[in-house]
Amino acid sequence: MALLGSQDVQIGNSNFVSTAAPGQYELGTRGYTRDGRAFRYVLCGATTLVAGEVIQSPAFLTSSIVLAVNTTSGVGLGATVISVTGVSTIAAGFYNDGYLMVSSSAGAGLVYQIKSHPAVSTGATGAFTLYDEDGLAVAITTTSTITLCPNKYNGVVQMPVTTATGTVVGVAPYAIAATQYGWIQTWGPCAVKGSDSGALGAPAGAISTSAGRASTFTAATLLTMQAIGVWMVADVEARWVMVDLRIAP
Repeated sequence: MALLGSQDVQIGNSNFVSTAAPGQYELGTRGYTRDGRAFRYVLCGATTLVAGEVIQSPAFLTSSIVLAVNTTSGVGLGATVISVTGVSTIAAGFYNDGYLMVSSSAGAGLVYQIKSHPAVSTGATGAFTLYDEDGLAVAITTTSTITLCPNKYNGVVQMPVTTATGTVVGVAPYAIAATQYGWIQTWGPCAVKGSDSGALGAPAGAISTSAGRASTFTAATLLTMQAIGVWMVADVEARWVMVDLRIAP
């Protein structure tokens, strides 16, 4: 049976608070204001988010690519546990609400959402439990390989200097305390901390010489920057300026 639902909730500045518990929202819930700005509900990582700074997903672990399947699975709604080997040390729940993709062989190209998993030691076998409705559509064998990808809103962090370690997810419209929950902006007019002298209307992107700041695309950075929107005013070094965000509507 198909599962239908809507995540959209209308919010305002009174919702811009940092909370220790998630409350009524799931990670990735879309919030919107009456003027059309869009936001996503996130869990902050180990460092407090600063208003106006560009935010990325948790750092992707390259050791979680093309992992060996430990045991052959079943198929259908009851087949919701997959054991893999070769995982580097990960904390319990790091991949909760993230994704398990079959990289090769039986079931290749299929993606499932992870419900939970225990802590895993380097080289040990890790058991990943899928949501009940995500029972395996195709049986996975020990010749299959698996790639794990965290939920991009689970443990978000400031965009680092020079080289991204994740994908851009939004801009912090206010301070969200470390390991707490809150909203980041993903669409529409937004105050962003700049880092150069980009012109009004120029494309703005994430990754600059200062962590968390936005910059203007150049020929040299075209392949390494991630687009966030366009400057609504001329960019000014180390000042908060307006950007029309175009990350996730």
